[in-house]
Amino acid sequence: MTTVRRSAISLAASAVLGVAIASAAAPAATAAPSPKPSTVLPAGLYGTGDPTYDGVWRQSLALLAQDTVGVTPADKAVDWLTGQQCDNGGFPSYRADATKACDAKLPLDSNATAAAVQALAALGGQDATVKKTADWLKSVQNADGGWGYNPGGASDANSTSIVIGALAAAGEKPAAVKSKGGKTPYDALLAFAKPCGGKDGGAFVFQLKSPGIVADSTAAAVAGAHSQGLVVTAGTKDAKGTACEKATTVEGAAHNGAAYLATALARTGHLDTAPMPGATDPTEKPDFGNTADAIVALNAQGLGDRAKKPLEWLRQNSAAWAKASGPAAYAQLIFAAHASGADPKSFGGTDLVAGLNATGPAPKSTKGQPAQAADEKKDEKKDSGSGVGVWWIVGVFFVASVGAGILISGRKKNQQR
Repeated sequence: MTTVRRSAISLAASAVLGVAIASAAAPAATAAPSPKPSTVLPAGLYGTGDPTYDGVWRQSLALLAQDTVGVTPADKAVDWLTGQQCDNGGFPSYRADATKACDAKLPLDSNATAAAVQALAALGGQDATVKKTADWLKSVQNADGGWGYNPGGASDANSTSIVIGALAAAGEKPAAVKSKGGKTPYDALLAFAKPCGGKDGGAFVFQLKSPGIVADSTAAAVAGAHSQGLVVTAGTKDAKGTACEKATTVEGAAHNGAAYLATALARTGHLDTAPMPGATDPTEKPDFGNTADAIVALNAQGLGDRAKKPLEWLRQNSAAWAKASGPAAYAQLIFAAHASGADPKSFGGTDLVAGLNATGPAPKSTKGQPAQAADEKKDEKKDSGSGVGVWWIVGVFFVASVGAGILISGRKKNQQR
């Protein structure tokens, strides 16, 4: 959902490769803020990796996941997130010095902003911040009804979907949020849906001219089509199963997208990531983040029975990935467990809640579990990063494989940010 998915890591990767990131029919989009992080990370921040490209994203997912499982985060963790907001209501990916006003040239990040709205709305007590941020998101809506990663960038399925979730969390009716041309976010989403038949039939592409990793954009779009965000409730059972049918509405497209995901997951129980160009090992590798996001999407669509096999696969195989990848990864797994009715505190022998809590400041309270000792948390935190490692590689592969042009916005993600 993680993720975006969809990620600022793709932008960072493109910088490493010297690839110019540009949006179709729009000025170049840049998600990475210019300030460099300080050598000492803020005390309220989750994860220990460089937050330049994912600070607000991973913080938002961590706080939202904690709220979902009944954990009350530390005040300083919430304060850090609200302190990242710029005066106009938008959030950058990260800014090192929140004591100064946002620089006019600081790129704002629709995905991080939308994730922040969902987290702060869930926590409560942040009505003014949530409203101001939702108003900013509405102010940067594109003519086609959707959103790009940065204001002015071409709309994409991931960004549009996570903004829909944010608007719903803020108490807005996404269908009533229209562009100057009268287009809604659902009009934009429907345009990204592929017809049945052929390669990736029924899936949602990232952008019309740039398909991207369709499992990522499809998982995001299915949840968005149901006006749900990173945390979903199971939808009414979809009696159509995995049949792909001609879709003229976003609801029909969501069914087809979920059917695509169910079919993709059926063989092995997980999604895969293709190898990087030039890699000595030509085999695909399991994609934990997008598998978790697909589980969330299937439950939102009412195809929870098709999510049982991938959920069990995650239960048995995701512990090492989450520990290595950090707070956003733990959050994605918690979202998948929650959507499926599974216990995140006993997830294949792993306590996802304790793992997430260990990546940030000790929470104020943890339902059914005493707060973790500060020294114990510090020791565990040494092994926990921001999730950049695994998904940096994915981002590099994606940019390299499509050439100059595309940013995966993801939940994401996913895209550990």
